[in-house]
Amino acid sequence: MPRRNGPPAVDDLTFEVRPGQVTGLLGAPGAGKSTTLRLMLELEAGRGVTLFDGAPLHKVRHPNREVGILLGDVPGHPGRTARGHLRMLTAALGVPVERADEVLDIVGLTGLADQRLSTYSLGMDRRLGLGAALLAEPRTLFLDEPSFGLTPREAAWVHALLRAYAADGGAVLVTGRDAKAMARTSDRVVSIEGGRLVADQSAEEFTRTRLRPHVAVHSPHAQRLAGVLTESGTEIASAAGSRLVIFGTTSAHIGEIAYRNGILLHRLSDEVADLGPVAALGRADGRDPTARPPRAEGPPARVPAPSRPAVAPATPAQPLRYELLRLGGIHTPWWIAALSLLASVAGALVLSRTGEASALSMMSGWVRQLPLPPAALGAGLLGALAYGQEFRYPALAPAQVPVPRRLRLLAAKLLVAGTAALLIAAAAAVLDTVVLRAVLGPDAVPLPTERPAQAVAWAALAVGCAWAGLLAAGLFRTTALGMAAVLAVPLMVAPAVRLAVRSRPGSHLIDAAGALLSVLGGWPGGVGSTAAGVTGKAVQPVACAFVLSLTVLLCAHLATVLRGRGR
Repeated sequence: MPRRNGPPAVDDLTFEVRPGQVTGLLGAPGAGKSTTLRLMLELEAGRGVTLFDGAPLHKVRHPNREVGILLGDVPGHPGRTARGHLRMLTAALGVPVERADEVLDIVGLTGLADQRLSTYSLGMDRRLGLGAALLAEPRTLFLDEPSFGLTPREAAWVHALLRAYAADGGAVLVTGRDAKAMARTSDRVVSIEGGRLVADQSAEEFTRTRLRPHVAVHSPHAQRLAGVLTESGTEIASAAGSRLVIFGTTSAHIGEIAYRNGILLHRLSDEVADLGPVAALGRADGRDPTARPPRAEGPPARVPAPSRPAVAPATPAQPLRYELLRLGGIHTPWWIAALSLLASVAGALVLSRTGEASALSMMSGWVRQLPLPPAALGAGLLGALAYGQEFRYPALAPAQVPVPRRLRLLAAKLLVAGTAALLIAAAAAVLDTVVLRAVLGPDAVPLPTERPAQAVAWAALAVGCAWAGLLAAGLFRTTALGMAAVLAVPLMVAPAVRLAVRSRPGSHLIDAAGALLSVLGGWPGGVGSTAAGVTGKAVQPVACAFVLSLTVLLCAHLATVLRGRGR
């Protein structure tokens, strides 16, 4: 699309990537190589079209199996292992988990599969990125300068892998800035300059027209040798100091001339010179590409809306398995759970000395100085990390585009986060009860099963914290704001609910709740008292505040999902 202060980044660029070949997209930094890839993958808005086997990418049923991409570094969590990262991606792509080990063997990382990504060098990280691109066995590979910054040995390995992939019938599009390396590794070279096509050539034609062979000579008698060669009609491109660059001959011929004339040579080698890009081709419609478009009168013309990203931000094919592997693949959730339980036990011991705590406070270790019980705070942090880590380390979006909000992924995250919160709440209740009974005596503290209303309220509080953190982090795209939303419920929303309850309309609600509790208490057996106790906890300000906050966050999250689908 046209930019405000200049021509488009990519203009009138057309070429073909053929199966069974490695196509190189060559250009200097800023020539538009990366932008071209992102346009082809529908990650940026444009006015052109890219067809994958005759169809645009957003109409391909399984885009991740059509094209594998590597744009930049691997966006994986530094605390995750290579095997754990690839296994998590297998769930996202819907391929068997055994495929992760197969890919690790292909890219040569089997012996380093259990090392954390934070310990990987640039070459190892690039191998892992290639493995992620090959995970779904795509028919096409899009790679943005995969060998840049690597050692010659690592770069040769990358090129050999791409050659083997193309030999099996795959199509490869790789960008680069080194003309000599592109000529060695590609079957076809597409040269661009300023976002426009310069040449589309086979590797042989590219080498003949752009890479001119020459002989490089270093000699203490370079000027004397230059005079002899000039007399014989040899073309000397440059003669600076002790170095000569000679075209139209071979090193064997130059060596013979130097030997016959008694000239000492320090270096004699055949080299290839990059002559650089020629003038870019003009537009097909004849318009000057550097001219700014005329300013139209009246309202501005409408620019087509950006196309929906089709590749990187795909919804996981198996969201529940993906979420379980994401949660358990690093140590952070386990440390959060362990610290929450320790803090809960410490809070229970503090409450045991005061002797003025409710059963719910004793069960959860909730001291008055904390806005929420420690285990509930831990559950809220785990919920916030469920989406916060997706945006900080976008494994589902390796092209550095926003991770999408999808209902299937949201449902899986809510289920896993809620289950984790229940497990933490149950573990905290059991540990607190065991510790308090050991300190105060076996009959001093009732078992959680003896207080079903408090147990249900405690479980609901933990799940509410986890869901509030998850929804807020997904809405605001950060863990910090997700955790802030959890803390805002008891610190800000609950006081507002108390003020509303004390008002005149709120007193009528309290009377209605009291009537409902009296009705529930009359049910036969223990069901009535349990239901009344649970209902009594539900009408408390903190519970009402959580219900209100979760409702607002869920509605906002669903609104963003529907809005994204509309776009």
